[in-house]
Amino acid sequence: MYASAFGLEQAPFSIAPDPRYLFMSERHREALAHLLFGLGAGGGFVLLTGEIGTGKTTVCRCFLEQMPENCDVAYVFNPKQSALELLRTINDEFGVRHAPAAVGAVETVKDCIDPLNVFLLESHAAGRHAVLVVDEAQNLSVDVLEQLRLLTNLETTERKLLQIVLIGQPELRTLLARPELEQLAQRVVARFHLDALSLPEVEAYVAHRLAVAGWSGPPPFDRRLLRRVHRLTGGVPRRINLLCDRALLGAYAAGARQVDRRMLARAAHEVFDRGPAPRRAHAPRPRAAVSAAAVSMAVALAAAAAFAVWTNRPAADGVAAGAASAVEAVAATPPATPSTNPPSTPSPPPPQAEPEIARFPDFDIAEALPVLPATEDAALRELATAWGVTAPPGGAACTALGREGLQCFRSARAGLDMLRQLDRPAVLPLDIAVDQAPRRVYVVVRGLDVDSATLEVDGMPRRIATAELARWWRGDLLTLWRNPGTDLAGLDARLARAMPDVPEKLPRAERITRFQLAQGLPPVGVAGPLTVMRLNRASGIDEPRLPRN
Repeated sequence: MYASAFGLEQAPFSIAPDPRYLFMSERHREALAHLLFGLGAGGGFVLLTGEIGTGKTTVCRCFLEQMPENCDVAYVFNPKQSALELLRTINDEFGVRHAPAAVGAVETVKDCIDPLNVFLLESHAAGRHAVLVVDEAQNLSVDVLEQLRLLTNLETTERKLLQIVLIGQPELRTLLARPELEQLAQRVVARFHLDALSLPEVEAYVAHRLAVAGWSGPPPFDRRLLRRVHRLTGGVPRRINLLCDRALLGAYAAGARQVDRRMLARAAHEVFDRGPAPRRAHAPRPRAAVSAAAVSMAVALAAAAAFAVWTNRPAADGVAAGAASAVEAVAATPPATPSTNPPSTPSPPPPQAEPEIARFPDFDIAEALPVLPATEDAALRELATAWGVTAPPGGAACTALGREGLQCFRSARAGLDMLRQLDRPAVLPLDIAVDQAPRRVYVVVRGLDVDSATLEVDGMPRRIATAELARWWRGDLLTLWRNPGTDLAGLDARLARAMPDVPEKLPRAERITRFQLAQGLPPVGVAGPLTVMRLNRASGIDEPRLPRN
């Protein structure tokens, strides 16, 4: 709402998990190191706990992205299941087939564990490791935790076959301290509790998010105000985002670029419901106070517009127009008393044009099934044309493209935010429901905007709403990148071009770490695929991009 008025690319304090805004404090890096250490501990349990909003999911995402290539991961995000339901979920995540032992019989725990054991043994024989990640693990019941402990009994004479990572709120530590779970507690090989940010970290966190969003000029929060932000939020990143976002909205409504103490207090009252909002005793209500109701109305209308778009309701245009009108009314509210030195008021953002999704009004993914690639290799060959490369037919496309200097990059839990970050064409698998049965097809994304995506379908561009795409896409992503291999001189040259202010005499690992921190990547000091892709983009390497629709 206020981003364009402040010259920002987007709102800097969104609670969406955009990887560009990744901020790894010292505690976050320690937590990640503990998870990675536990991964090599040869089985057992790894425990990560923290208060709500402290960044456990952020650390988990970094952990998943840094897993070695030989790891198979099962991710459980809804642990409120029975022991049998959880076993079914684990098998489904690993792609293990399971069924009742007899036709018409009811599936049992043994029917799930036996094929899982076979899978784990085969994975071990192939040099692969199986990792189970359970999020919100404080919601696990005692009997389900006991079943998880029994899974760690699946082992060879050398090592346990399954590594289990439990991520949850502090109640998880209390749960594991119960006498009946002592055997499980003894199998925890690494544990870490993620604390909130300190005051210096809060200052760095706020500055980081503003910089990524494109803020220029004096920061909107001075140091005294940031101390109040730290005190009001307890240093919890999610609460910082909520408070700062609402405070910037208040500054926008007041026609100011700086947040003052009163704006922050009002924002805290609205977000956290902390007692009555502050009032001025001897003066008419200022512009910010007069417009508070209008701001609330605009926020509500904007939320309604987002919901209407998400549900494809016909009233979306009308609600969105009402929200825009409310915002303009807020910006146009005159001050209560004239001022001889009025603050410079940013112009309200112009009404946004509707995305041109209707350019192809007859396009429907389900109806396009006959012309969509049915295999990943076929879609990958289409993707290769964006790089000016033709992969020979037959065989694995990734292997064939490797001979052309291109490498495949996969992410099992990506999202549109990550695709925007990668800023390159990609293959997405879609599970389309046809006659009640899912059918997997593949599409090549050639363009991406806030509200729409451009797909290549039978050689033609087809525009669809991202909400429609999200109906069928589960987050798997495949794209291409050029691997520089052992070309360390080329790597140094690109680092120098991307970061001209960083001394080239610093060790290469330090320069890579600084680049990763600047890009919001895990600061590991090693140039992996994500780092190379971002470095190529930052240093001006000509590669296919995702144009704005």
